[in-house]
Amino acid sequence: MKKRALITGITGQDGSYLAEYLLKQDYDVFGLVRRSSTVNYERIHHIQDQITLISGDILDQTSMTRALSDIRPQEVYNLAAQSFVQTSWTQPVFTSDVTALGVTRILDAIRQVDPAIRFYQASSSEMFGKVQEVPQKETTPFYPRSPYGVAKVYGHWITVNYRESYQMHATSGILFNHESPRRGLEFAPRKVSYNVAKIKLGLAKELRMGNLDAQRDWGFAGDYVKAMWLMLQQETPEDYVVATGQTHSVEKLLTVAFNAVDLDWKQYVVQDERYMRPAEVDLLVGDPSKAGKKLGWEPQVTFEQLVQMMVESDLQLLKADHRL
Repeated sequence: MKKRALITGITGQDGSYLAEYLLKQDYDVFGLVRRSSTVNYERIHHIQDQITLISGDILDQTSMTRALSDIRPQEVYNLAAQSFVQTSWTQPVFTSDVTALGVTRILDAIRQVDPAIRFYQASSSEMFGKVQEVPQKETTPFYPRSPYGVAKVYGHWITVNYRESYQMHATSGILFNHESPRRGLEFAPRKVSYNVAKIKLGLAKELRMGNLDAQRDWGFAGDYVKAMWLMLQQETPEDYVVATGQTHSVEKLLTVAFNAVDLDWKQYVVQDERYMRPAEVDLLVGDPSKAGKKLGWEPQVTFEQLVQMMVESDLQLLKADHRL
């Protein structure tokens, strides 16, 4: 029989790539979606006839328990979260309820329905925050610098706690920044690629950005979902850092993106205090050596290829939208 997997957050960037990957592995794929008149299925529209969407909400444990009882999956991937760091300062309680307590609700639903279900938790490099060592690895102490980062730390440790308390196959993937043409416009790399395309097509004249010195370890989301799957195929559940091991500044991101359309970023970028974080995370770079050694995983798409891919995608998107 086919394996069954349940993905929370299936309509997001990672959820859509993971659903595609699991379909290629011959899974029956189920996605948990909240009932809403504004749910956006754009990222999974091309595979919607191959997956099963069910109603539920990680804010409601009863719906999680019912979903698990109905589907009886072998694997659950929790990708649902309030995932935009900037918003976590203006909505800290909501962020905590979804991104932190939501993990507990799912884990406890698994414990009650079938403790043999394998669970993946989407942890985040934002947990390292004010970094205590460079590069960051699985044993690096956490020092989150946003309500989002704090919530992710809770989600990470409650996963460890359920693993150790109930002998569950519960694993956290500490993913560093991963982007794609499917990324939301509020995230810096997509904001850059989209606005570079607009400027190139004459649809905008400037791009307003925050801290240009911040450095991140950016990879391709399509590569990272394979690491999620590999973690749940291991006999022993462990936590893994998933990253490229290379870091680039926001200024480098701007340089590569504008160079892709033969423009000089310095002529179009304006720094704006509104986009500065109250507590900045200056340098994130992961050490993926454990994932490489134990999972056999390594990234396939380079930073430059990723940025080029995103700019070209947004050029095509905008040309189609504006009939250019």
